[in-house]
Amino acid sequence: MGFARACSVALVGVEGVVVEVQADLEPGVAAFTLVGLPDKSLVESRDRVRAAVVNSGAEWPQKKLTVGLSPASVPKSGSGFDLAVACAVLGAAERIDPAAIADVVMIGELGLDGRVRPVRGVLPAVLAAAEAGYRHVVVPEQTAGEAALVPGISVLGVRSLRQLIAVLGDEPVPEEPDPGRGRPDTMLAGLMVPGAGLGTGLAPQADGTAHRPDLADVAGQGRARKALEVAAAGGHHLLLSGPPGAGKTMLAERLTAILPPLSRQESLEVTAVHSVAGILPPGEPLIGAAPYCAPHHSATMQSLVGGGNGLPRPGAVSLAHRGVLFLDEAPEFSVRALDALRQPLESGHVVVARAAGVVRLPARFLMVLAANPCPCGRHTLAGAGCECPPSSVRRYQARLSGPLLDRVDLRVEVEPVGRADLMGSGGRGESSAEVAARVREARERAAERLTGTPWTTNSEVPGHELRTRLVAAPGALMAAERDMERGVLTARGLDRVLRVAWTVADLRGADRPDATDVAVALELRTGIQRGVPMRAGAR
Repeated sequence: MGFARACSVALVGVEGVVVEVQADLEPGVAAFTLVGLPDKSLVESRDRVRAAVVNSGAEWPQKKLTVGLSPASVPKSGSGFDLAVACAVLGAAERIDPAAIADVVMIGELGLDGRVRPVRGVLPAVLAAAEAGYRHVVVPEQTAGEAALVPGISVLGVRSLRQLIAVLGDEPVPEEPDPGRGRPDTMLAGLMVPGAGLGTGLAPQADGTAHRPDLADVAGQGRARKALEVAAAGGHHLLLSGPPGAGKTMLAERLTAILPPLSRQESLEVTAVHSVAGILPPGEPLIGAAPYCAPHHSATMQSLVGGGNGLPRPGAVSLAHRGVLFLDEAPEFSVRALDALRQPLESGHVVVARAAGVVRLPARFLMVLAANPCPCGRHTLAGAGCECPPSSVRRYQARLSGPLLDRVDLRVEVEPVGRADLMGSGGRGESSAEVAARVREARERAAERLTGTPWTTNSEVPGHELRTRLVAAPGALMAAERDMERGVLTARGLDRVLRVAWTVADLRGADRPDATDVAVALELRTGIQRGVPMRAGAR
């Protein structure tokens, strides 16, 4: 009778649970039983592991074999347990030393020929192993760089089961041929879900010469550019409304270019989500730039907030974590899908409950909505011939519900571009690099002010803190208080005006917002002209 154990990780959303893979050999009729709440793809690992062990030159034990996945109450899915199952079986058969694998976490799929294939979710799996106290992990060679992002972990990347057996047995490590040979590496197919990265802005380009959108390409639109800069500096949600062709999509596509680079912790969070979703570009284990996700208006609620068969998978709000979620033609989205965004907009995460379990997914994103004024888009244009009846216009605009719009800090009317701006008579606007420099300085100023708190940007600060500890200049809130008394602002709206005012003050280098900063914030939220300058940068 032989017994051995190895470790692997079961992913639940973007969180991992360390699973002990136990193998037990008993005299009797040769059989292979797998227990511990496995799914279909994991049950099939019995045939993959047996073929991989035999084709790797090891002998398959002709005894009654039972492999248990503990804890048995946690659902296990995917093919990433193959490597741990194979090593546990070989340890029970005394082909390798059971003590050498007892505290090693192994993640990887086995091919029938013994090659180790990469799987999705390596980074969150290794993070879970590190939090559980494990210090040694074995992963496929292609994902070794992703696993090495976790500090304090010793990572071994292997190309085949033969190599791993040799390493564990202190034997000469055999050379494995490079499968590439000038062709795309088929082993990377396990990392990318076909078509999953096309809407995120992270799909690998065919070449490295792709044009990067720049704010200098946008003609005119001074007010909208100012709102874009404020949104990037403070992390405020933005609504761009205006006729077709005014430049709403152009502005939204250039927002990520002025956002500051992600911090180390933010990069790990984003990389973990994208690794689980299968959109992590091969060869780029760490994402350093803010992601951009723009789902089509036919997207369902499940595709936005997360869902799918079995345990929920990350949706668009999680793919846009620490980045931009752009909803073009926002009124065309279903009302159910739009209202599902209310919770993540407030909390920064989404809790998805399904019959298979409850998953908490990160979803702290900057939302940009783009909307036309009416179904035909010509309602606000003088002499444009809008034929939409008033009832149709009201129904169209009411698709963006009041509670959702109340969570949007900035609402800007994008005017049609004039001939002088379009033909270049007014000169090119500021480039993304110039605006990004101001945004970075404003973020640093806010982070310094919020040192010692759990918040890093103005949009995250609760209203109570803004009214008690972070106080504006005397008399600065008189206009906002009048708007609240008249019903123009709600209590939440007043807090959001304060947050925007702090961001405007940070952009001009002030210690705290004054009456003009609050007036700019009120104009950006209500759309009512206050007679204040809306130039970018300092006043």
